[in-house]
Amino acid sequence: MGPAHYAAPMGETTARTESDLPIQSVYSAESLQGFDPGQQLGEPGKYPYTRGVYPSMYTGKPWTMRQYAGFGTAKESNERYRQLVAAGTGGLSVAFDLPTQMGYDSDAPLASGEVGKVGVAIDSIDDMKVLFDGLPLDKVSTSMTINAPASTLLLMYELVAAEQGVSAGQLTGTIQNDVLKEYIARGTYIYPPAQSLRLISDIFAYCSKEIPRWNTISISGYHMAEAGATPAQEVAFTLANGKEYVRAAQAAGLEVDTFAPRLSFFFVARTTLLEEVAKFRAARRVWSRIMKEEFGAQNPKSQMLRFHTQTAGVQLTAQQPEVNLIRVSLQGLAAVLGGTQSLHTNSFDEAIALPTQKAARLALRTQQVIAYETDVCKTVDPFAGSYAVEALTDELEAKIWELIQAVEDKGGAVKAIEQGFQKQEIERSAYATQLATDSGERIVVGLNKFRIDAEEKYDPLRVDPAIEAEQCARLEKLRKDRDNGAVQDALSRLKKSAEQPDGENLLLPMREALAARATGGEVSNALRDVWGMYVPTDAF
Repeated sequence: MGPAHYAAPMGETTARTESDLPIQSVYSAESLQGFDPGQQLGEPGKYPYTRGVYPSMYTGKPWTMRQYAGFGTAKESNERYRQLVAAGTGGLSVAFDLPTQMGYDSDAPLASGEVGKVGVAIDSIDDMKVLFDGLPLDKVSTSMTINAPASTLLLMYELVAAEQGVSAGQLTGTIQNDVLKEYIARGTYIYPPAQSLRLISDIFAYCSKEIPRWNTISISGYHMAEAGATPAQEVAFTLANGKEYVRAAQAAGLEVDTFAPRLSFFFVARTTLLEEVAKFRAARRVWSRIMKEEFGAQNPKSQMLRFHTQTAGVQLTAQQPEVNLIRVSLQGLAAVLGGTQSLHTNSFDEAIALPTQKAARLALRTQQVIAYETDVCKTVDPFAGSYAVEALTDELEAKIWELIQAVEDKGGAVKAIEQGFQKQEIERSAYATQLATDSGERIVVGLNKFRIDAEEKYDPLRVDPAIEAEQCARLEKLRKDRDNGAVQDALSRLKKSAEQPDGENLLLPMREALAARATGGEVSNALRDVWGMYVPTDAF
């Protein structure tokens, strides 16, 4: 299994891509000798999906325009969501604060100083009710950037929807739920990998029965890219993680075509437009072949790589922040030309602080201009047959297969993570990028070239530190008002289920506990008591 190779491009090599592949000064028809459009391209909406996962792509309707938002309290975030929906957002993406991401309540000692800072604080179903108050959960698609405690936040969302009269079958959205990349690039893991995979498999099984329209995982390369991964590393390590999730679900007794149609992915879009377009096309081609040839998936939806894209926050600068508007426009265009299913465009001030309301609105307007004022939505896959893009797609595909095989040679994604392989490869790439930036070989406008003597004063959005005390007071009242006996009974059942490797689906006792108003931290602590916490091998 692997790519069919084009002939080497004929143009003189003058530069290298972000993935350190040669890029030619001129591509021509001779560059594509041996190119078989039927094999490498196919038709839009058909295997191997090089040209997109749907036949009509954006000619029918544009991608889902998401805006990633969340800060302070649930009430403050709810106000921002209402503003975004009024401005035309079709999908919300929820950012959670670090305590929530790590499975701690706002009054936990480790949460001190972090409550509400990089996202919204959600401690219980009560906070979730406030967060989505007045928002039509049967009409809005919601993406939640949450990993280790993804099951907890998803169940809170389901319970809140039920109180609104919205059935679980009507809910659409995504939980990130990609714990493996946390061990590689980000660090908000809780439990050891084996237990994390069990929880993920339980989510797959639960949603296939209870929330069938929900995307149960967004297998993410974005955070690896932010940590320094090249485009080829980003895709390869993400798809290798995807293979691990499929294997875990199959080991739990799930048939591939029962859960694979709800798998989704999450990638970055950089300013290097041509390579990014090629990257997305190559990723679709590789994943479709993995699912069909390696896992035997028969349902076409199981073979499709559907993905969300976020523009590259790591490429934004605090210097001359308005220049980020141009960067984000190019990055968003790359994602669209690459065939994304949904898109978040970063705000121009995100290198400084949380986005202001005006900056968030401008970020959304960027997508709307691409969708409604350009002609890129009028035809499917505009770059199909481009000498440069087709050659780059093939070169990237070959590099992706090579890196996936390197992971497989180490025993698969989990074994490679335990050996530190992906992390070391990404750190090596990040170091090379930093050296090139410091030397001026890599130009960053406003940072190491085209600088100005004095930056204009900018007034960023600031989170009120008093919200931590407010959240702690809400938790104190919650614990006083609820039936603590019912909470403890449900948490005890959760622990007993977690102790049994082949026990019941963990989301069932978890839902019971959350409905009784257990907090997210209490649910995570119950599992910590049984499974312990993961300590990386390079922690000492």
